[in-house]
Formats: sequence, structure tokens, C-alpha cells
Amino acid sequence: MWRYLFVIVMALAAHSGSSAKIKNVKANVKKDPLPTEGLLYPFESESREVRSLDGMWRFLKVAYNESMRGVEDKWFEDDLDKIQPTIAMPVPASYNDLTTDDTLRDHLGVVWYERKFFVSRDWSMDKRVWLRFGSVHYSATVWLNGIEIYQHAIGHLPFEVEVTNHLKYAAENRLQVLCNNTLTRSTIPQGEVVKLLTESGNKTIQTYTFDFFNYAGIHRSVVLYTTPKVYIQDINITTDVLDNSYTESDNANTADEHFEGLVGIIDFKISVAGFSLEEKEDFSFYDGYYLNLQLRAADEIVAQEIYKEMPFNGALKVNDPQLWWPYLMNPVFGYLYTLEIYLHSAVDKSLIDVYRMKIGIRKVQWDEKSLLINGQKVYLHGFGRHEDSDLRGKGLDFALLTRDFDLLRWIGANAYRTSHYPYSEESMQFADENGIMIIDECSSVNTDYFGAELLYNHKSALEQLIHRDRNHPSVVMWSIANEPRSSKNQSEQYFREIVRYVKTLDTTRPLTAAINVEMDKDKLAQFLDVISFNRYNAWYHNAGHLDTIALGVKIEATNWNKKYNRPVLMSEYGADTLEGLHALPEFIWSEDYQIGLFAEHFKAFDYLIKQNWFIGEFVWNFADFKTEQAYTRVGGNKKGVFTRNRQPKAAAHLLRERYYGLCQQFFDCKVPTEFLPYTIHWRYRVHRPAIDAENCDASQPKQCIDIKLQ
Repeated sequence: MWRYLFVIVMALAAHSGSSAKIKNVKANVKKDPLPTEGLLYPFESESREVRSLDGMWRFLKVAYNESMRGVEDKWFEDDLDKIQPTIAMPVPASYNDLTTDDTLRDHLGVVWYERKFFVSRDWSMDKRVWLRFGSVHYSATVWLNGIEIYQHAIGHLPFEVEVTNHLKYAAENRLQVLCNNTLTRSTIPQGEVVKLLTESGNKTIQTYTFDFFNYAGIHRSVVLYTTPKVYIQDINITTDVLDNSYTESDNANTADEHFEGLVGIIDFKISVAGFSLEEKEDFSFYDGYYLNLQLRAADEIVAQEIYKEMPFNGALKVNDPQLWWPYLMNPVFGYLYTLEIYLHSAVDKSLIDVYRMKIGIRKVQWDEKSLLINGQKVYLHGFGRHEDSDLRGKGLDFALLTRDFDLLRWIGANAYRTSHYPYSEESMQFADENGIMIIDECSSVNTDYFGAELLYNHKSALEQLIHRDRNHPSVVMWSIANEPRSSKNQSEQYFREIVRYVKTLDTTRPLTAAINVEMDKDKLAQFLDVISFNRYNAWYHNAGHLDTIALGVKIEATNWNKKYNRPVLMSEYGADTLEGLHALPEFIWSEDYQIGLFAEHFKAFDYLIKQNWFIGEFVWNFADFKTEQAYTRVGGNKKGVFTRNRQPKAAAHLLRERYYGLCQQFFDCKVPTEFLPYTIHWRYRVHRPAIDAENCDASQPKQCIDIKLQ
């Protein structure tokens, strides 16, 4: 048991550094985490190959009271099927809903995955090989050919390890992953393990306070990819938009710049790894490599520079750039350039490594009243969401991503919050391409029991998130927590330290957190750049009384602004709605009640918009999602505007008119023609729908639409 506890502590403290870096975690819990290195998304290029390990893996469930049996008995030294019978399990996917076994659905503790694969002999020739996991929830230990190669904790975030020297080339390899979904008071998010008395004796179960199902497994893709021995390791991009009269002294985080004769600035920091400096510590004297950077718009090179000295920090300038705009804020939204990075040897000018990535040029600013993109005020209207669907749980699914983003465009949303954890890297790429603004939230939800180990893990979760997503133009704000217990005295010093740390990682975006504590009790908002609040008027508060909503929202939003003089947005509001249930007059859980509740919020929002410091409204939720079993939940949380299988409820059509109306109000965007449905007006005799520019034959009156009656 002592070894089990040791491994759990190690797993919870792990981050994207090597296993050796986490051995002294107990001594370092009060310090900042070591920075993440590498983890570029695995794109193929002339110098890189990518091979997917997705598919059917072997799977073995272990009873909670035997969680470490496999480690102690060294199951990793042989095939799992030789130890116990296994079942087939798809990757990526949550394992919970894929069988009829309720003990797997509600499983607590350890499961094992196993996959065999071959690697070409060519990969052993002057290459590095990396194994990369998009995410494993919650913690993972990885073995390759019987050797432990990595440990990682904090689900929803990627990790990788070099496996060049662990692979068998031109032979079969065995990959095994121990996945542990146990949540404790020091994990992000938190949970507790308790005993429950049953007829068969005590049963150990997982409890948690967050309102979504604790899906587990290998949730995102697993890949092998190659790089050259010397390779492009990391890229950090920030962009700015200036006018031609700009000077460095003008570079302030203010909202009063005017853009005429635009210049796009792409600041970059690019690290190269894998070479020997022969103990030289001063990079400026090392000239063995150089970078050729090219920025492409379609097939045209719009900027190009060669950098011959390390560190490779610099800037590309683009005259009259096509800016990245949010959806519907500009006729051309979500515009992305391709940044091509070529690493060359300075000795013979040979090409060593190539990496390409999509980037958007845009400027984010904020002040005490506004959030601005490219100098224009932004009003965010969208959703809280979840990565959740039938069968696959939180598993990555490109078909689902395609449907979700099509629905976001259909309804006219321009933003969503990654409630309450980092979403897949692929979903971030979709957001970039579709111009959807993201409030990027870490997995700290209902944060409580504020201790040193939790603080360290919370920092690590934020560091890994920001490192992963910092280059995405869609990310316009970081959210450090959702509904923390910020009325507690310990929370003040805790969040002061969290905000201090995050501002060492990124100062180009504002910070927020979704707060549900009453303003006079909250100790977190004072540290934030934007105040976000969750409130369920006429649902959790004054259920059934729609006439309490508008006044309550106006008062609360106004009080937040008066106290802190910051921009304010409503990050959650909504009502559970059972698809197909109707009641007139409206009654809670009916589709009619959800419509009435939305309409009352819209009244408040229209008033608050006129105050010039209210910057956004987010419905909870985009789609219905699964929760733990509770008497308040009928098959899960039903606050979705869409059902779990992504079909609209009645309120979706009202919200669509609202969101396109906001778009037209703020940005004069084009409203879909179907917003003017065909109706019969009492002043008209209508025989059939009108056809534009059709000539009417008066001799056939039933084929015409009569002119307005005199």
C-alpha cells in the first residue's frame, strides 16, 4: 500500500517535464512548476512523419482495492491477456458507456490499456521518435516494451516522451498505459473517495461536487511521430496590429490606437534542441544553425526573414495584413496565415527540419470597460459547453466537432467557454478557423480545501494549458477557475498567488474566473481583469418566478462593476428543459419555460449593454450532457439549447434571432433570410408564396399575390 500511495503522489505532481523532474515534488509544492518544453502539435512535413496508434486496444479493469496489483506483480513485463482476460476498447474514447457493465461505468481507480505495433527500420536512421498522448484522464503511467517511460497527471492536457531508444525497430512493440481516474482534494478538479455500506459490505466510490460525469480513459489521439536529431522544439507566437506611425513607446495596453495603413507584427520565440553546445552557455556565439521563416497567404509569401543567431527571437512584419476577426464581426472572419519554419545547417546550408502552423494576426486589448479585437469593441455571445456525447463520452470525435461548429455558426454564436477543462487541440484549431472566440478555462472547478499541494497542481494545470494554447488567435481570455469556494478566507491568498503566477506566463490576454459566490462574500474578483458571474435566477433561485430575473441580473451586474470598475459578463444562466415537454402558461422543465427565461435575461442584457461595461452573455449550456446519478437530473443535465444528439430545442430558434440581432446591432452583419418567415397578414390575401421578380398574370388570380387592400 505504501508504494501505491507513493505512485499516486508522484502522478498527481507530474507535469510535462521528465519523471526525474518530479521526484522532489513534496519539497517543491510551494514553488512554481517547471516550464513545459516542446509538445508542438504533431503535423507532418518534409522532415517529420506521424503515425496514429488510435484504434482498438486491449483493456483490463482492476478492482479499487487491488489498484496497484499490476504494478507490484509487474504486469507490464508481458501481454495483459496472459495475466487476465481483456476486452477490446477503442481509443480515443471514454470507457464508461461502451459496455452494459455498470461496474465499468462507475469504475473507480485503475484500468490498463495495451496496444502492439511495428516500427519501420527506417525510423532508426538519424531520427528521434516521440510518443504523444492528447490526454489521459486523470493520471497515466506508460510502459514501452516493459520499461516505464513516463508519468503524467491532470487530464485534458497532452504529454509526450522521446522513445527513440526504447523502440524495437522492424519488430513488434508493446505499449501499456495504466490510467487512474481517482480524484482527491489535491487533484484538479477535486474529489473525495468514500465508503458506502451495501448488503455485500463496504463499497468504495468517488464523490465530487462538479455537475458533469467524471469520464475516464484515453480521451484523445495517441501518435508516434519523428523529428530529426536536431529539431524545432518549441514556438511561442504573439501578434500585434499597428499603424505606420507606431513607435515602441506607443506599445501600451490601451484602447485608443487607430489603425490606418496597418502593419501586422508577429513576434516569435523559437527554440531548437537536440544539438551539443559543447558546454557553451552563450547561445549568441553558436552559429551552427539558422532559421528561414516564411509567412504564406495561400500560395503567396507575404513575409520572409532569415535568422542566424540563437536564441531565435524576432518579429515578422506584414504590411496591410488580413486580420483575424471573430465570426460575423467582419465579412472575412477566422483568417489564418501559414507560418513555415525551416531549420538549416549553417555548415552546408542543408535543410534539417520543417514545421508549419496556422496563425492569425490580431490584437487583443482591454480596459476598465471593454474588450477589443483589432481596436474594435467586442460583445461576446455564446455558450458554456462540454466535451460530451453518447457512447464516446469525452472521446475525441471529428464528426461531432464538425456538427458542433456548424451549429455554432447556424445560431450566430461568436464565443464559448471551455467549461470546465481544456478542450481538445483539434477543437482549438476548429475555433481558429471559424473565428470563434474562446475563454480558455483550466480544470479547476468548485475549488475548495486550499492547500499547498493543490496550489502547485493548479499552477501546473494553468502552465500546461497556456503553453499548449498560447498560439491560438481564438483564445481571447484565460479562466483560472469555475465556481471556486471564494468566500473562504484561505481563498484570498490562494488566488492572489494563482493570478501572480499566470501573469508571469502571459500578459497578452485578460484573466477571468466564473464566480457564483455573492459579491460581498467573494475574495477572488479583486484580482481579475474581467468579472464573470454565474447565476440561475428563476431556476436555483426563485424557481418558477420569471419576473424576478431581469431586475436580479441588472442589480448584480451593476454592483460588480461599481465595486471593481472592470468589464462584466454573465458566464452562465439557464434552465433544465425536457425535450418535447410543453406547458401553457410556462412551467419549469418545459420548453416554453426555457424560452421565457431566456427572454427575461435578454431584457436585462439590453439594459446592461447600454451601460458600456457589460461585454457578454453565455447560455448554459450548448447541449445536454451527462452527470453523475442525482434525483435532480433526468438522464443528465438538460440545460442544453440542443439535445445531447445535437438537435435544437425550441429556445434554439429564439437564441438564434437574439445572436444574429446582436451581430447586426454591433457589426451590421447579414441576417439569414429565413428570419423573415412566410406569414399571412390580415391586410393581404395570399394565394401562394411570392417569388422574387415574378410577373403576375391577372387572369389567373390564384397564381398571384394580391396587392395591399385599399
